This record gives sequence, structure tokens and C-alpha cells, in this order.
Amino acid sequence: EGAQLPLAHARDVYVARTYAYVANGREGVAIIDVERPEAPRLHAKFDAGGAINDAHQVKVAMTNASLFAYVADGHNGLRVVQLTSPETMATYAGFSPAPEPALVATFRTRGPALAVSKGLDRDRAVDESGNQLAVFGRRGARPFTLEEMQRLYLAGGRLRTVLDADKLDAPPPRLRDPVRRAAESASRVSLGGGALDFARALVESVVLSSHS
Repeated sequence: EGAQLPLAHARDVYVARTYAYVANGREGVAIIDVERPEAPRLHAKFDAGGAINDAHQVKVAMTNASLFAYVADGHNGLRVVQLTSPETMATYAGFSPAPEPALVATFRTRGPALAVSKGLDRDRAVDESGNQLAVFGRRGARPFTLEEMQRLYLAGGRLRTVLDADKLDAPPPRLRDPVRRAAESASRVSLGGGALDFARALVESVVLSSHS
């Protein structure tokens, strides 16, 4: 059996780091600690004093250095709940600080708010063309500068590239014949006559013994 945590009105869940945020109907948003997924535990239920009472869906996203939950709160419209804040939480920049939810905004929709699209996550990387990509992770912080991005995809001022193995002039080192590689190295060392044959015989004996 999988782990369970009973909730009266669970409709949707969004997982961010070590917390799961559940749209819990008339009980608002349930925040579940899932650091140990085999033993989830309730961290908090948040309904802003009864104001959030028709939660259908929740998404979590970053704005600057703060984490927010965007709640589709049915007939109440869109709710914005601040989960972390650099102004009130000394732990806001940690990997997964314990949320301290506060209702900070409401947007009245024309009809019931039943769903909300995914927001902006904060970790950044770049693709091979230098375009900045976003994946979930780092809280706050500024975008990479051009120089910082180039460190990820340039080597010696040239674009890092990857070739298929069959298009390489020579096999990559891990695919080369160990006997040939050792013999080639020995041929560059002055050991007197027969060095190449000696090196080949030595490596062959090691390779054969490793397979016996």
C-alpha cells in the first residue's frame, strides 16, 4: 500500500521541493511535508481565516525572492498566497524553508476560478545556443550575465560541441583498445629494443587475467 494522508476535500496537488500543496476545497490549501514520501505529514491547513473556501487547484511559483501559491478558489476567484518572504523569514533562501502562508491578493474572475496555469520556476541554465532556460529550484537571485552563461557553453572561446561516435576521427578514450593504447604510450618512451613488444605482452597478460 502507498502512503496516505486523509483530507476531506482534496482536489489537486502541486509538489515543490519537500512540500506538497493540496487544493482542499472549503478548507483552503493543505500544506503537506513530503520530505519522507513514505510518511507524509500535515504541515498546515491555510484558509486565510475562512476566506479561501472553494479551492480547486493550486500552483507554486517564484517572484523575485519570494515563493507564492496561486489558488483557483472557485467562486472567490484567484487567490495569491505568499509562502516565503525575505522580509519576515530568515530561512527564505534555504533549499526548502517551511512555508509561512499569508493571503496577499485576490483577483475576482468573471466566473468560478477552477484552474490556474503553471508559473515561473527559478533555477536557470542555458542551452547550446546561449538561450536561458528555467527549471525549478533556486530561490530568488538575478539572471546569469552573458559572461556567466558563456562559461557553461564555451571552451577556450569556442562553442562546446558533441559528435556521434561514428563521426569522430578517433574513438573516444574509453572505447580505445587498451593494448594498443599502452603500446602506443610505450613506443614514445625510450626503453631500448623490444619495448613495444614488451608493453603489448604485459598489457595482454593483464587483460587476460582480468577476464579469467
